[in-house]
Amino acid sequence: MEPPSKTTCDGIIETIIDQKGEELRPLSPQSTRVTIVHTPSSDDSEPTNLHADDKSSSNKRYMPLLILNYFFLFVGSVSSSLLSKYYFIHKGSSRWVSTWVQSAGFPLLIIPIWLPYLLKLTKRQPFTGFNAKLLLLSVFVGLMLGFNNLLFSWGNSYLPVSTSALLLSSQLVFNLLLSVIIVKQKITFSNLNCVVLLTVSSFLLAIDSGNEKPEGITRAKYFVGFLCTIGAGLLFALYLPVMEKVYRKVYCYEMVMEMQLIMEIAATVLAMVGMASDGGFSEMRRESEEVFDKGKGLYWGTVMANLVTWQMCFMGTAGMVFLTSSITGGICMTALLAMNVVGGVVVFKERLDGVKAMSTALCMWGFCSYVYGLYINMKKKQQRDQEEEEAEETEMSNM
Repeated sequence: MEPPSKTTCDGIIETIIDQKGEELRPLSPQSTRVTIVHTPSSDDSEPTNLHADDKSSSNKRYMPLLILNYFFLFVGSVSSSLLSKYYFIHKGSSRWVSTWVQSAGFPLLIIPIWLPYLLKLTKRQPFTGFNAKLLLLSVFVGLMLGFNNLLFSWGNSYLPVSTSALLLSSQLVFNLLLSVIIVKQKITFSNLNCVVLLTVSSFLLAIDSGNEKPEGITRAKYFVGFLCTIGAGLLFALYLPVMEKVYRKVYCYEMVMEMQLIMEIAATVLAMVGMASDGGFSEMRRESEEVFDKGKGLYWGTVMANLVTWQMCFMGTAGMVFLTSSITGGICMTALLAMNVVGGVVVFKERLDGVKAMSTALCMWGFCSYVYGLYINMKKKQQRDQEEEEAEETEMSNM
């Protein structure tokens, strides 16, 4: 009797067997998942490809992917923040433009989706096994992400920098609580210590920026901005653990990028519908020709650069959640607030006083302590996995 088959993210039917042709027990998501994949053929040829779980720390792709995605998150987050500030400093003011650029760079995701296949790093064709359930889920989360982008843009346009930073930093606390509820995240000293330090760091940064208030903002608009920013923080805090739960059923990085592509397309459609109904496209043209004080060329250059950096930011976030956890992704994003402070000092010659220096130090302390905790846990897990493998080999040799 042949062992049962199942469909994985490789998108083709596979059978997990041992050397004697007997079915093996299913492997847990935490273990190294190596399967023998049957390539489709008319004569049922022998297995020719091995596919390992990209989330397994023992996989040789794991560490390069982790470093690459944090690099994307780091560069994307800091650069998009500086570019957005450059846009507003030089009289850019469109909330729709700010919403649209956060997702409209989705064609760039075609590169990480197709490049591994074209370079023959994998035999899985893009979107193989991408079923209707994943498609609908990606569209739904994408619409939620698009609404989050809109709330962020509206809140950012009405609130002073201090209040916006304070409210957005609270998403890390929401993220921890929702991670406990949705994905059963364990509260440890490492992640709780990091959440407290990063929240205090953002709080100090917000207090120090208390004099940066926008002019001409009414009480009603201020209240709208307050609610929009709180809503954006809550939605993003919900987005991270929801995606972690979804990614637990995905074993290849390419499928994560495929889901991200669908999400960004859905978010962009939502933004474009809003722009079309509210005259956003004509406003963008008028802003580039009449309002932006650096000229039309630099205006579109800023918009295009924003498209790239926002995609790097979201790509890095998705990769970090897939490879680690939602709380790690949230911590990394919040820790980058300190880098935004340094970037403002270097690029825009902002002052760096004692409070900002203390905020940055607390931020780096919290982040480094969390990364060290992750490193210790990873070493312990690798040791446990090695001990289990040695025990299994000993058991097999005694049979």
